[in-house]
Amino acid sequence: MPIAVQITAMLRTAIVDGRLEPGARLPSWLDMAARLGVARGTVKAAYETLADELLVVSAGAAGTRVAAPRARPAMQKEIDQKIEIAPPLRGIERGFGLRPLPFQMGVPAQDAFPAKLWARLRTRAARDDAMAPVGPPDPRGRPELRAQIAAQLAITRGIHCLPDQIILTSGYRNGLCLTMLALHLRGRQAWVEDPGYPIARTGLEMGGMTVVPVPVDAKGLRVDEGMRLAPNAALALVTPGQQAPTGVTLAPERRAALIAWAMREDGWIIEDDYLSELQLSGRASPALAADDTSGRIIHIGTFSKTISPALGLGFVVAPLALAERFAEVAAHLNPSPNVTTQLALADFIADGHFLRHLRHMKALYRERRDALHARLGSGIAVDSFAGLAVLTHLPKGVDDMEVARRAIDRGIAPTPLSIWYSDKDQAQSGLLLCVTNLRKGSVERACETLQALIDQPSAQAI
Repeated sequence: MPIAVQITAMLRTAIVDGRLEPGARLPSWLDMAARLGVARGTVKAAYETLADELLVVSAGAAGTRVAAPRARPAMQKEIDQKIEIAPPLRGIERGFGLRPLPFQMGVPAQDAFPAKLWARLRTRAARDDAMAPVGPPDPRGRPELRAQIAAQLAITRGIHCLPDQIILTSGYRNGLCLTMLALHLRGRQAWVEDPGYPIARTGLEMGGMTVVPVPVDAKGLRVDEGMRLAPNAALALVTPGQQAPTGVTLAPERRAALIAWAMREDGWIIEDDYLSELQLSGRASPALAADDTSGRIIHIGTFSKTISPALGLGFVVAPLALAERFAEVAAHLNPSPNVTTQLALADFIADGHFLRHLRHMKALYRERRDALHARLGSGIAVDSFAGLAVLTHLPKGVDDMEVARRAIDRGIAPTPLSIWYSDKDQAQSGLLLCVTNLRKGSVERACETLQALIDQPSAQAI
């Protein structure tokens, strides 16, 4: 087949299949020829054939662009069947890149994000990055940011570590992936909290580990039950600062028992520092890693909840003995995130903006939580405060998954409690109502909508 015909067929398929959308600009003849290693006249011939088929139009200096569908002939080949690829995390996330709704978890207050300040810091960081020497970036992340995080952890979490123990990641899930690659525990057992974060539970399973759900009570993880259920486990994944989803703090005696287990059995503890810096009531307990003298705890943190998930930045604090191993894994399989964002965040922390932002957000979230609590008290029973959310249990027979599913169409996004349980038969029916994006003036409408959904007969489980 002549080369011009091959190029024509390749572009025609991309246009008809929708991978090249109407208005998309094709490369110039010269650029396309250089890319494919062919003569410019060959590319020109291919473009002219597509123009004859009314698939592309020449726009002069604006280049050659994909034609609008109405300009194509009726006999143009259409796709017989639309292929749909299901998005990830269905049943957990309502979608990606969408405007946060009242009660939605995992998204900080959008109206309180310091957008102008952040834009200024990012502009300066982009300029500094563009002027920096060109060379391979440190796979652990920029040393300026790692140094700032180490200092911040010493102040707010009681963790004393070297900057070179810190590996930057794109968030909590990426940190979990890095940790599993570094520890190499495929085929071993792992304790997970029950109820606990469903994405982490599934992530461990995808990594080849056997997950053992361990019950959580008012004092946190039942370490004694973990030893009974899986005495040979190699790993425990915990949220000791504020347990997800119950919000309880791991009691001192449980902390000591968990660390003693790891030392005795050569086990590892992954500390998901979930919302630790956003403790709304009382004094935040030190990180579990602050008490670690044996080097058995891997601390994972993220800026998704404290600043914004759009940053795509988190970190792992590796035990001193494993710091080189984690760095090598990052260098080969897990390179560090966007450099410009790293530099901007380093300045954000160094200039004191981060701690001021945390102080402001705590006050704002307490105000919004109290407003929601006062309103719910008139109709929906509040079980407890759970981090940045209010936990409510539903009346007997009400399906929390069904309520949550139908709530999206009504403009609210409560999280069903049952998805956090490993055993669906033993799961409790309830809702987590996050307060972060519950702005003044929207509380009443959101609560009325929620009450109507709970009361509607169609919300009853069959």
